[in-house]
Amino acid sequence: MTDLYPVRRALLSVSDKTGLVDLGKALAARGVELLSTGGSAKTLRDAGLEVKDVADVTGFPEMMDGRVKTLHPKVHGGLLALRDNDDHIKAMAEHDILGIDLLIVNLYPFETALARGAEYDEMIENIDIGGPAMIRASAKNHGFVTTVVDVEDYDALLAELETNDGQTSYVFRQKLAQIAYARTGAYDAAVSNWMADAIGEAAPRRRAFAGTIKQTLRYGENPHQSAAFYTDGSDRPGVATATQHQGKELSYNNINDTDAAFELVAEFDPAETPAVAIIKHANPCGVAKGATLLEAYKNAFDCDRTSAFGGIVALNQPLDAETAEAIVDIFTEVVIAPGASDEAKAIFAKKKNLRLLTTDGLPNVLEASHTVRQVAGGLLVQNKDAGFISLDDLKVVTKLAPTDEQLKDMLFAWKVAKHVKSNAIVYVKDQATVGVGAGQMSRLDSALIAAAKSKRMADAMGLDQPLSIGSAVASDAFFPFADGLLEAAAAGASCVIQPGGSMRDQEVIDAAEEAGLAMVFTGMRHFRH
Repeated sequence: MTDLYPVRRALLSVSDKTGLVDLGKALAARGVELLSTGGSAKTLRDAGLEVKDVADVTGFPEMMDGRVKTLHPKVHGGLLALRDNDDHIKAMAEHDILGIDLLIVNLYPFETALARGAEYDEMIENIDIGGPAMIRASAKNHGFVTTVVDVEDYDALLAELETNDGQTSYVFRQKLAQIAYARTGAYDAAVSNWMADAIGEAAPRRRAFAGTIKQTLRYGENPHQSAAFYTDGSDRPGVATATQHQGKELSYNNINDTDAAFELVAEFDPAETPAVAIIKHANPCGVAKGATLLEAYKNAFDCDRTSAFGGIVALNQPLDAETAEAIVDIFTEVVIAPGASDEAKAIFAKKKNLRLLTTDGLPNVLEASHTVRQVAGGLLVQNKDAGFISLDDLKVVTKLAPTDEQLKDMLFAWKVAKHVKSNAIVYVKDQATVGVGAGQMSRLDSALIAAAKSKRMADAMGLDQPLSIGSAVASDAFFPFADGLLEAAAAGASCVIQPGGSMRDQEVIDAAEEAGLAMVFTGMRHFRH
């Protein structure tokens, strides 16, 4: 193995023909012999290039609908032979094997078929066999062979050949080999995960995860941590698939918080009413509906104006000019919405550091997907929390039944509590949060914090009583004791929604009766750690 090695013969076999002709012409201009297969060979010939069919090299025609074409010793021997090994050179000569110095391969579009929901049989036909086999062989022999699996590396390849007079360096080949193995790994992960879902295997013995780099981040949660942002290939509307219209690059924390905000606001159907969520450190500091988007924003902002400073704003409808004018009144990190008017974009353009992201829609909060969290020595994998509660699912457990308006506020609070770090307590009045307590070690502390925030905002607004007076309160899990519920009552709550299921449920019900609260059980909890 030497540092620089010449490219004299290339095998090109690609599904994505983007840039293929220009690449072929550039290689041919350098005197590189072109080998190819099927559609790739036709595309190159149609462009006037001289191409040798792989079938002519192997002596075997493509067969079985193209399933067998490159799986042959004359192909893999040409990729795997060590050029500095006398036995390998002798074997090549004895068996008429041509050395292949450059492999250009991209795989059957399995992920594309998966994204459009192709049927089982079509998915099977989109599983590439020869491509991954060649990629792995070529990448293994990166001491001599250059492997290119991504269209975006074509220019880098040509620049490398130009710099080194038709040769590639060992470091360059190493880098492309790593990319190649990551590509086959991601491809196999997509196939295996699809098949697990197709056969109903919820917890397969082995599960692989893969991503494609979207952005190298300045740092992670803190400046001493390196970080990067990868996409998983799905088309779920959100921060990974959004278009950024302005502002500096998103940070690690921006991405995490923006995802939390958009997933929360997607709980509210835009066809029914506008809704806005304001997030700080992955927790909502204000969520509201309104007759207009502007009203929803103002109501969400009035829950906790202090925390909203430097926050993330998510909207369930396209951003309009009036709402944009209100948002720029305070420092906001990111705004994400399923669209924005030209007028709104112009208003935001005056705030250079404000990021505006738009998507093609809202994520489906009931859609089946997985969440993954790393722990020391392993991964925790679970279904995404797509739990949904309707009016029909509620069980009234107190003698006092909630009114229709209270039920609406309770269900609103319940949707918000699903997105608040446990232990979660959420006060809601008139379809707007008026107090949020998050991430505390006891439910009582969360109730106290939410009530304190409600009082502080009322004082700031010059009101005579806390915003929580007459509110509905949601608890993401059952009250283990009556103390948290009693704190909610002291804060002025008039009704409670909680999962139930505690050994002390009756004690809590009795406390609610004595405090004059209406209470319903959902039978479902929403822990969020």
